[in-house]
Amino acid sequence: MKRFKYIFISSLVVFLLSLTSNVKAQQHYHNSKNDSIQISLLTCGPGEEVYSLYGHTAIRFHDLKNNQDLVVNYGMFSFSQRFFILRFVFGLTDYEMGIMPFDAFMEEYDSEGRWVKEQILNIPLQDKMKIAMAIEKNYLPENRTYRYNYFYDNCTTRARDILIKNISGNVETQDNQKISSSYRKEIHKWNGDHCWARWGNDLLLGVNADRSIDGKEQQFLPDNLSKDWQTAKIRYADGKVYNFISQEHYLIAKNKSSAENNAVDSNIFNPYYLIGVIIVIILLANWKKTKHPLPYKIVMWCVWLITGLCGIIITAMIFSQHPTVSLNLQILLLNPLNLGMLVPALARNKKYNLTILTCLVLFIFGGIIQSYADGLEYLAFILLIVSQRDLLSQLLKNKKQL
Repeated sequence: MKRFKYIFISSLVVFLLSLTSNVKAQQHYHNSKNDSIQISLLTCGPGEEVYSLYGHTAIRFHDLKNNQDLVVNYGMFSFSQRFFILRFVFGLTDYEMGIMPFDAFMEEYDSEGRWVKEQILNIPLQDKMKIAMAIEKNYLPENRTYRYNYFYDNCTTRARDILIKNISGNVETQDNQKISSSYRKEIHKWNGDHCWARWGNDLLLGVNADRSIDGKEQQFLPDNLSKDWQTAKIRYADGKVYNFISQEHYLIAKNKSSAENNAVDSNIFNPYYLIGVIIVIILLANWKKTKHPLPYKIVMWCVWLITGLCGIIITAMIFSQHPTVSLNLQILLLNPLNLGMLVPALARNKKYNLTILTCLVLFIFGGIIQSYADGLEYLAFILLIVSQRDLLSQLLKNKKQL
């Protein structure tokens, strides 16, 4: 979710050496006087770019004694990569783990008007050492790159996993307080004010984005993970239980000037407006088609062309590595078969017309199990009515000819 230009492996080496010197003879207890190391979860607010609407997560390593302050980030990427957008859509994007000075990290987020919250982990020094060694191994050139997946394997889940998997105790979150949700509902909480981003996401997401997800699955979003860890407990084998977070505070406070309050789509030209205009044009053209058949034919030709071309894109998504886009019922409306309606022979074919009508009916009923992009159900309903009338007219014409 965020990319950085500079990586400071030398700082990590110094940090690990300081950890090694401090860990000698350390016993299993919290808040040791010899422990000057703090490991924190950093949760960052949304930005104005589409890829930053959902916030970001990073890990802070702060050695108070040796004045080492680093941020570990699993969200490094570059738009300069060949075919970046195409690779991202098909789930073939590779992200990297990187390390940078804390001050540089904060300077960038402050300049973008994005809030940053810090949660300091309440863990003993030997667990911090294990985490540091795991990150050092993860930072090796052969390990630092990973295949990014927005819902299942992203900068937040990577940060969460490397912390939890290297702690000797078990982290327990209050998942029973979670309200039933889905991937689509969760991202709507963050892109709801960005109508075109939300519409584009809903257009590409399929049935699997609407399945119920548990508390751990909802932690793919930075803020969800942060809220879960606010009340999380850590339980050790000896039966002792501690609060997982010892301190929580904002390094950059939320305020009215933050990016999340500024980057709102207030433009009247939104998806509902566009779909509404298309529907009105179809109805007007259909109303006047007896006296003026040519405008109606042009309008319907454009509708079949656009929906057919969109259908090709959705069909291509079947081959994406993203599990949530491979089965998308919107292909019943945005259908490659619609391009066949541009061919006069197929447009007059009864079976072909019935196939298009069947797809439209299935699309409407499919709304029971999948949420569609705004306005598409209304468009499907209008096309169903208009196409049905066209088919009946074609059948009556054929009977007269017989």
